[in-house]
Amino acid sequence: MTDAPDAVVVGAGPNGLVAANMLADAGWRVLVLEAQPEPGGAVRSDRGVHPDYVSDLFSSFYPLAAASPTVRALELERWGLRWGHAPAVVANPFPDGRCAVLHRDREDTARSLETFAPGDGEAYLRLTDLWDRLGPDLLRAFLSPFPPVRPALSLLAELRAAGGLRLLRMLLLPVRRLGEEEFGGPGGPVLLAGCALHADIFPESTAGTIYGWLLAMMGQEVGWPVPVGGAGTLTAALVRRLESRGGAVRCGARVSRVVVAGGRALGVVTGDGDAVRARRAVLADVPAPALYGGLVGWEHLPARLRDDVRRFQWDTSTVKVDWALSGPIPWTAPEAAGAGTVHLADGMDHLTRHSTQLATGAVPDRPFCLVGQMTTSDPSRSPAGTESAWAYTHVPQRIREDAGGAGITGAWGPDEREAIADRVEAEVERRAPGFRDRVVARRVLVPPDLQARDENLVGGAINGGTAAVHQQLFFRPVPGTGRAATPVRGLYLASSSAHPGGGVHGACGANAARAALAAERPLAHYLLGPAQTALERAAKRTADRPR
Repeated sequence: MTDAPDAVVVGAGPNGLVAANMLADAGWRVLVLEAQPEPGGAVRSDRGVHPDYVSDLFSSFYPLAAASPTVRALELERWGLRWGHAPAVVANPFPDGRCAVLHRDREDTARSLETFAPGDGEAYLRLTDLWDRLGPDLLRAFLSPFPPVRPALSLLAELRAAGGLRLLRMLLLPVRRLGEEEFGGPGGPVLLAGCALHADIFPESTAGTIYGWLLAMMGQEVGWPVPVGGAGTLTAALVRRLESRGGAVRCGARVSRVVVAGGRALGVVTGDGDAVRARRAVLADVPAPALYGGLVGWEHLPARLRDDVRRFQWDTSTVKVDWALSGPIPWTAPEAAGAGTVHLADGMDHLTRHSTQLATGAVPDRPFCLVGQMTTSDPSRSPAGTESAWAYTHVPQRIREDAGGAGITGAWGPDEREAIADRVEAEVERRAPGFRDRVVARRVLVPPDLQARDENLVGGAINGGTAAVHQQLFFRPVPGTGRAATPVRGLYLASSSAHPGGGVHGACGANAARAALAAERPLAHYLLGPAQTALERAAKRTADRPR
């Protein structure tokens, strides 16, 4: 028992690793158990497309990590993390040859948008001025444990001073309506709407303005940086930091259950039947539906929770195509060449059509795609003169029809994989004729592939559940929660299923770690014997189970 860790963290994704680091900083002995053969969750990279090209398996750009007070406090640069930036943040080329570009310099962005309609540059600068007033408090409120009392009070004071109810109305607008009210041309609205669609927020979604504005302003303030050498270097820095504080990460160790007795989490049992005692807490960086009724049996949970979890809504599925290119993407609009991320939207109606097809269960015929130009952002990703690139788009969780007529059903056999990848490439080719001639190799990752590589990406959902307002704040993951604590004492939800949701900001893990520290009540000595007995019984049941 003296070797038992204080905390077991289930899952070595960014939230799990942030939580583990914070507990280790507080002097706890921490063990992280990860089912995959390597840590990182959705923050990993490899050379699986071509041996000379580094490709990020999942996420690539990390504005929230660069801005997050939690991640910044970890000082990961001391453990090898370096950030790289493309010359421009985001571009959206239009069919007529114009291109809206988000630059790090707000005046440059304003000049880009002014080319679409007189006054649009000034309209954009009003949004940046508003961010200067509200941004710090908004970010603190977003990333703080719920309810974020102090930053919320400060934010309310700033809201009142900056326009009160009129400003609040603006932030709650669908991003389409914001564009109609504030801009005369399509450049500004489509940039903001494209940012909102990084989550499963449609142009007509309530409060879509907040998402689009926040992500655009993050690009304005800190850029959309990438870890030099690949996304995996961010994970490597987190692991090195944890190990320097005595923590450990064990990969290939799938947790099959959390052992509960007397209403308290005592530890976990792995799929191999190993019982791991947790003296103080278990933190689960897993989706809420995988924890409730999965790792923890319903007999240990309130009856109402079963129905609430049944209503949990996933975000839309993702399809990702990685490329090794012999040269840069030959964009017709030259301004797109310098952007780390390129949005492929013909206009707001294109985004709405794409979103409507998703909402009705149809695979879009003209998908809205996000393209990452990784060598443009980090020259170490591929040989000089080439480009490591990717694009992703969304498809419904449950496919009812294929609006593109290729018969995509969601079975994702070889023909369906090629069909969706060709559809994505066609969107690039429309704006960059000759693109396909530069493809040296490609990899297609459909929803089952993503989930197989990271079980948190259920059905290819990358946000840990919808970001829509009905599943945020005290509705996340189910109504009446919003905090990391669970109905089981000593068990904390540390994944993006918890507030504040998706994005590599570490806040979900940090909130869980803070909750565990605040509730620290080491088990009394007389409980240790019964707890170990309970763990041994659970381990034996797992080991005896047929395989």
